[in-house]
Amino acid sequence: MEIFGFVVLALTAAAVIYVIVMYNRLVNLKHNATKAWSNIDVLLKQRHDELPKLVATCKQYMQYEKDTLERVINARSRAAHARAAGDIGALGAAEGALRIGLGQLFALAEDYPDLKANETFQHLQGRITGLENSIADRREFYNESVNLNNIGIEEFPDVIVARLFNFKSFQLLEFEQSELADVNIDGLFQS
Repeated sequence: MEIFGFVVLALTAAAVIYVIVMYNRLVNLKHNATKAWSNIDVLLKQRHDELPKLVATCKQYMQYEKDTLERVINARSRAAHARAAGDIGALGAAEGALRIGLGQLFALAEDYPDLKANETFQHLQGRITGLENSIADRREFYNESVNLNNIGIEEFPDVIVARLFNFKSFQLLEFEQSELADVNIDGLFQS
């Protein structure tokens, strides 16, 4: 009987240790995804803070490009609302529209030599381009963290611990197909 009691105690201890290890792994995955989102959020806020300055600078020179400027402003507003609401799907769509609008704005700036030569515009364009690159890098890290979290909470036997402690999946940050398509530069310069 003594051996049977020892075996039961050893198996119980192993099961408890295994649950603790799984729980800690799932907590780590969850926090990595949250941290990755926080990194993106900081960059999005920085870029959104720069956009009004860029639009104000462009308005001084691009009197005939109001549609492009309004698209950038509207996309910025939609992205800010989606970010505040925590709607990752809507944020992806709004950010995609914003990136397209910025691409069009920078392409149209080529027609305005005074704007291109403006020091403020050059600084803002460089700053926003740098932020765009950082956002793309962080988005990749975020999506990888989300993917690892989502797989972790669905794999057996981790799924038992995940359901027991109510671990949730995260949504990937995806952009619309329109952002993935090439921008028609020729179309931007036709009236």
